[in-house]
Amino acid sequence: MSRTASPTDRRSNLLTLGMLALLLYFLLPLFWLVVSATKTTSDLFSTFGLWFSGDFSLLRNIHDTFTYDGGVYGRWMLNTLAYSVVSAGGATLLAALGGYGFAKFRFRGNNALFGLVLGSIMVPTTALAIPTYLLFSKFGLVNTPWAIILPSLVSPFGLYLMRVYAQDAVADATLEAARLDGAGELRIFFQVVLRSLAPGLVTVLLFTLVATWNNYFLPLIMLNDPKLYPITVGLSAWSSQAVGGSGSSAELLALVVTGSLLSVIPLIAAFLMLQRYWQSGLTTGGVKE
Repeated sequence: MSRTASPTDRRSNLLTLGMLALLLYFLLPLFWLVVSATKTTSDLFSTFGLWFSGDFSLLRNIHDTFTYDGGVYGRWMLNTLAYSVVSAGGATLLAALGGYGFAKFRFRGNNALFGLVLGSIMVPTTALAIPTYLLFSKFGLVNTPWAIILPSLVSPFGLYLMRVYAQDAVADATLEAARLDGAGELRIFFQVVLRSLAPGLVTVLLFTLVATWNNYFLPLIMLNDPKLYPITVGLSAWSSQAVGGSGSSAELLALVVTGSLLSVIPLIAAFLMLQRYWQSGLTTGGVKE
């Protein structure tokens, strides 16, 4: 006998279809990028966008991307890696220190300062770019790596996340036991607290890494030396040349697409390498003693 589909089954099917639609929505641009990076400039416009052409040019495009204009793309990649790693590491440490302090210490103005942090999350980073530029110009930091790294060290969302996570992940009894054993506050933080905050640390690290890696507007106004450009600004400059130029400039379109694909690979690798620490930490934190 056939069974009539229940409302629960129908909701489950709708949710499955919705998830598949979202999966397609997020993966389709990446698939287009992979396919387009294998094409020549002429094939980008003459063949179907979501499938490969007869001339597989991925390796040639990668070679041309890294050798064009004296190999400046490799320098952009290293710049982006340096900006992102230093900024993400520093922002994660500062967020952990601040979040732990807000969560486990009581001082005058605690709630007011934390409310200020919550309010700063609502302020778009682009609105702060011009004031930051004017401030940094007075200190002679414009057109230096510090103009990108220092603003990225401040992560209000990361501080908020670490405060919420430290509230429950770090047991007060553990802190008291460490203090009774004579450990100082810095020793407690680095040897006891950081282990408990591991999943939160990885989360803030990934968020800040992605935000700095994809940052465009701040480097655009802070840097005028192409040798200091990150990938975002460098590829935008190539794209402008390709659209506004002719002849050999048009060949830059294939390099822009290939460069965009290569710029995504380190982020994917970072997520794949860090997800096991993320998942194992969440599992550990979910077990109650």
